[in-house]
Amino acid sequence: MTDTAALKRRVREAIDENDEAIRSLAESVHAEPELGYKETETTKKVAAEFRGVGLDVETELAVTGARARASGTSDDQGDAEDETGDEFVFALLGELDALVNPGHPAANPETGACHACGHEAQLANLVGAAYGLVASGVVDDLPGAVEFIAVPAEEYLDLEYRRGLLDEGEIEFFGGKQELIRQGYFDHIDCAAMIHAASETPEREVSSDFSSNGFVGKTVQYEGRESHAGGAPEEGVNALNAAMTGMNAVNANRETFPDEEHVRVHPIVTKGGDGVNVVPADVRMESYVRAKSVDAIEDANATTNRALESGAMAVGANVTIEDFPGYLPLRTDETLVAAFDDNAREVIGEDAVFGEHQHVTGSTDMGDVSQIVPSVHPWTGGFEGSAHSTEFGVADEEMAYLLPAKVTASMVVDILADPEKREAIREAKAGKRSTEAYLEIVRGMRNTREASYMGE
Repeated sequence: MTDTAALKRRVREAIDENDEAIRSLAESVHAEPELGYKETETTKKVAAEFRGVGLDVETELAVTGARARASGTSDDQGDAEDETGDEFVFALLGELDALVNPGHPAANPETGACHACGHEAQLANLVGAAYGLVASGVVDDLPGAVEFIAVPAEEYLDLEYRRGLLDEGEIEFFGGKQELIRQGYFDHIDCAAMIHAASETPEREVSSDFSSNGFVGKTVQYEGRESHAGGAPEEGVNALNAAMTGMNAVNANRETFPDEEHVRVHPIVTKGGDGVNVVPADVRMESYVRAKSVDAIEDANATTNRALESGAMAVGANVTIEDFPGYLPLRTDETLVAAFDDNAREVIGEDAVFGEHQHVTGSTDMGDVSQIVPSVHPWTGGFEGSAHSTEFGVADEEMAYLLPAKVTASMVVDILADPEKREAIREAKAGKRSTEAYLEIVRGMRNTREASYMGE
């Protein structure tokens, strides 16, 4: 019988002994933000921490990602294998990239990049868990293995750069976890976990039982005909009017979206014309279409594309709509949720856990991971301000950087040490999509729709 309480004490003590290194990593990452698929310096910092605890590191995963693996060596190693002899593998994830908010006080003055979403805390959690499990030697007393994966490109932005990588064959998907799935890095994984900073939650609390929307991303280009806006507007075809009509048609459909599917459509105009005295002939938009289920995403996206096309029809313009795979809906696993919550009560306090199920209408590529392996993605406190805003930041360093690492590493101990929990997770994984089925869905989201209503 494994003494999990003793193992978890060792885990937490090791994190305390290395708290300065964990905090320093988070502060360094925060001070040097990098955008998705460009996180070279951030990856070096994380890889150095992995090597510091004695792990071998594989780099350049999905362009800039990294991973390290720690395998247990206890006598009951076979207990963590299924009938095929496969080792039980628990993946811990952390995201490397920043987002763009030039107004944030910590933003890079040249790129506008900043960690206004708390990804430096995810990396502190990832590295902290490595200290807790590996530096302590606890992983050697557990069956199974733990993979520590630093993932690039979660924020769905800087798309022109990512399209360049796609055109060059460097990537197929804009999201880092999607790329790792495509490249087979999750084929042998049994379950996965990461944390995320909660908006406007300076308190010491966590919430792990929730789901989220998925989405498809799109670009829209309306092509009209230029003419003098004052002298001869009748000779032009106003692409901006086509865009505005298309957006109004989207709005006319909002009441048809089922409430329970939490549909969100939020387009922006990225180019509205070339000059106020010229009838706009090249107008461009971007949008997401979000919903709670894959079917609802597909239905709402078809409705939205039809509405956007109607704007071109109305004024006699041309339109090109390109759809790109966004992220799939997140579904958390009940075994992992229970294990995380139990340890959060031990580490943070009995009242630390918000236990009611919540649905979040935002999106994360952890949703893609949860489609193929049982996953947990708790929201953790210690942060003030709304995520992505100029006010977002750490309010409580211990809660932001250290306590979640203790909870996460303790959860890993509980799962690996308990054959019944491992069996429940493998049963849950058997009900997930295969990698091939997952790829068929996301690849099916890629589409180009063209319509011409402008005569010569």
